[in-house]
Amino acid sequence: MPLQDTAAPLSSSLFINRELSWLSFNSRVLHEALDARNPLLERLKFLSIFSTNLDEFYMVRIAGLRRQVAAGVLLAPVDGLSPQEQLDAIHRVIDEQLGLQRRCLAALLDQLAGRGVRLLRVADLSAREWGAMDEYFESQVFPVLTPLAVDPGHPFPYISNLSISLAVEIRDPERGEDLFARVKVPKSLPRWVPVSGRPSHFVPIEQVIGNILGALFPGMEVLRCHGFRVTRYSDLELPVEEPEDLLATIEEQVFKRRFGEVVRLEVQSNMPPHLRTLLLEELRDAEVPQSAALTERDIQDAGELLDLGDLMALHALDLPALKDPVFTASIPAELRDPARSIFDVIREQDLLVHHPFDSFSASVERFLETAALDDNVLAIKLTLYRTSGDTAIVDALIEAAQRGKQVAVLVELKARFDEANNITWARRLESFGVHVAYGSATLKTHTKLALVVRREGDEIRRYVHLGSGNYNSRTARLYTDVGLFTCSRSIAADVTDLFNSLTGYSRQRLYRKLLVAPANMRGRFLELVHREAEHARLGRPARIIAKMNALVDAEMIEALYRASRAGVDVDLICRGICCLRPGVPGLSERIRVVSIVGRFLEHSRLFYFANGGVEEFYIGSADWMPRNFDRRVEAVAPVDSPLLHRRLRSLLRTCLEDDRQAWELGADGSWLQRRPNGALHATHEILLRDSWGQRDGDDARPMERAGTSAIAQDTSSSMSS
Repeated sequence: MPLQDTAAPLSSSLFINRELSWLSFNSRVLHEALDARNPLLERLKFLSIFSTNLDEFYMVRIAGLRRQVAAGVLLAPVDGLSPQEQLDAIHRVIDEQLGLQRRCLAALLDQLAGRGVRLLRVADLSAREWGAMDEYFESQVFPVLTPLAVDPGHPFPYISNLSISLAVEIRDPERGEDLFARVKVPKSLPRWVPVSGRPSHFVPIEQVIGNILGALFPGMEVLRCHGFRVTRYSDLELPVEEPEDLLATIEEQVFKRRFGEVVRLEVQSNMPPHLRTLLLEELRDAEVPQSAALTERDIQDAGELLDLGDLMALHALDLPALKDPVFTASIPAELRDPARSIFDVIREQDLLVHHPFDSFSASVERFLETAALDDNVLAIKLTLYRTSGDTAIVDALIEAAQRGKQVAVLVELKARFDEANNITWARRLESFGVHVAYGSATLKTHTKLALVVRREGDEIRRYVHLGSGNYNSRTARLYTDVGLFTCSRSIAADVTDLFNSLTGYSRQRLYRKLLVAPANMRGRFLELVHREAEHARLGRPARIIAKMNALVDAEMIEALYRASRAGVDVDLICRGICCLRPGVPGLSERIRVVSIVGRFLEHSRLFYFANGGVEEFYIGSADWMPRNFDRRVEAVAPVDSPLLHRRLRSLLRTCLEDDRQAWELGADGSWLQRRPNGALHATHEILLRDSWGQRDGDDARPMERAGTSAIAQDTSSSMSS
């Protein structure tokens, strides 16, 4: 690659395509399903996650590219690939991934069978077992089924997104004609039907239905049936201008989403060509231009089993020998005295928590539950992006409102695929007197903030929780997230200003300490990167470590390239997408990119700047993507306490030294998995022992870069973008 003049626009070859980089991430997830070092049911879990990830990729990213092609969009992203070129490359990668997925499933089912967990066919059942299955069908399944004929009097039915259907061919013996019908496999029923008398043995429900179709079509001859599944465009289409009623607009869009055009048709591999053609013709949307119409290329042979996302239900089996060891989140040492108020703890010193290793219920939920019951608390404000159905947080907010406190909640109605859920929560909160705001149609409120206003003697003190994770007790057990509790006057004042802008009318752009998007975050982060470059030029300590989900923003990537050329060592810990090419001679030789994929979903955002020896740490909710800088409300806060710096420093070191779960990105866009070189360093295992990865001897040493770790040379551990 040619050396670039930093004053001139960079060549498109110096950027990795966003979509292909995401597919590489999903390949790393699939690799966890293939990795024999993981327990069998954990491998099945990763296979499920790979499949549900791909579903969402089709519903949003591929569907969006198809619409760009239909609209004649020629403008390419910074990597230079047009929408059609991206689609062509995506299909090639996915075809390879799906072949690997099918081989992985076959191997896993074979190994699980050896450990007593089996997915059987109906033909594998004894007469007694089939009798019990037939009884289950009659009592639990048959009443729910609705056969839908397709003929001149019955048009082809609506096929719901991501549901399994059976395409049934029937012969009328009286007329001697062949007919077609569709039977939907209800999502309301368990996918895996237990076999009576055989623990951990199951039959897929679609096979049970397929073998008793005669009960649905009495007097007819059932010739054959084959499973299929469709994926529809599922993103929201919001108006450019603010609607009069955002809640009603979102509800309307959620309803319309059910009828988005089909972008993928999955079929069982043995489906005959004439049925494939029939489905393809019936599922084409007449309103979609020919350039984006459904074609044979959009049909995927799924093997015998459709919707592998449902394998997650098997992961829940009570078979501890086949899963990761159970762990119990620890209570942070500062919060272990139940008699001491959490407000007293925060007033004494800032507090950091790291989930799921630190207990969510003993920290975040306790903070809000205490606030709800404390007579000295006057107001509670919170942003709610995604929450769980059993959340204690919503109950605490309702309790606070019923006790007469002022409670204001910003519910983000546009949280993708959680819109309907958030509408339900918003209405419930409003019904109990909580002040609910819905934000803006043009900006998604993604920041994770809680503010508690408390009277203490003659003064009012404000307490803040700011983190990278949602106020969701379920994901707090699965995602790694960091959170800061503080009563810093300047941060609390900034958070107050931010809430006022979210719930009222404000064009606040100046903040004391917070980096807030879209107000000042892009500019402040760029200033911090440029400052490191200047430190390097002057011979002072200069280093950047940024941990995030994704790095996509072209302006930030160019700034990092310039910092590298100036002599700054840059370490990027990007779980998912990274559009930057590290290791390019003369441009990014000092940049290293790692991705950690393992037991927990890496979700924390943490930023470090050496700053000439006066180190700075920041945590928050934002990735370095255009949407986070420009189209979302985000907040990142500095962590000022030197004691907390030690913890964050240790966490970053643990991630960078990983040689079990870490992958390194090469200049050519390929990802190579590290291999142990001596003692094994597995991030999540270390953090399960200590939530910050602190080891004996850790001190206040600056973050000096260690040597490059060994990389696995086995080609099976290489993932190309």
